[in-house]
Amino acid sequence: MRAIPLTVTALAAALLLTACDNGGSNGGGKNSSGCEFGGVSVQIGSASVAPKAGDTGEIPVSITNQSKPCTLDHFPVVSLNTGKAKTDVPALKGAKAQKLKLAKGDSASFTISYVRGKEGDKAALDAKTVNITLPDTSTSRSFPWSYGPVAGQSGGNGPDASVTAFQQVGD
Repeated sequence: MRAIPLTVTALAAALLLTACDNGGSNGGGKNSSGCEFGGVSVQIGSASVAPKAGDTGEIPVSITNQSKPCTLDHFPVVSLNTGKAKTDVPALKGAKAQKLKLAKGDSASFTISYVRGKEGDKAALDAKTVNITLPDTSTSRSFPWSYGPVAGQSGGNGPDASVTAFQQVGD
């Protein structure tokens, strides 16, 4: 009589394990787990601020996973906001994104590089905030921009700024 309940229990356990299996794939599709705000902390580090118009500045952005393992695949989406308009910052020309898997406690970083514009210059972008959206998510976080105006690209196609690919931090 005891064989039937054990068989049913074993069968139910096997079905549950099969339902949890993603076929061995850890990337792409609905089974991937992109890093999201709420599960990661984001910090803008000590910047190398461009002191005067024409100088280049760099702002490091660190992301630390505080939750379940997640993946950063592609570039972050970064935009500068003046309060009246939002302008996207392009990826660094020639840079290639890499797929990074972050376990709990792991960190990654990227850098926003910009050329400082002249105060009052119509071609310069007087940014008030920087908005960051992680890959494969739609939620963004806004941070104060206190690094001065951003020069416009020659030709007038957006800010003279770029975003690097994510890099693994630490071991």
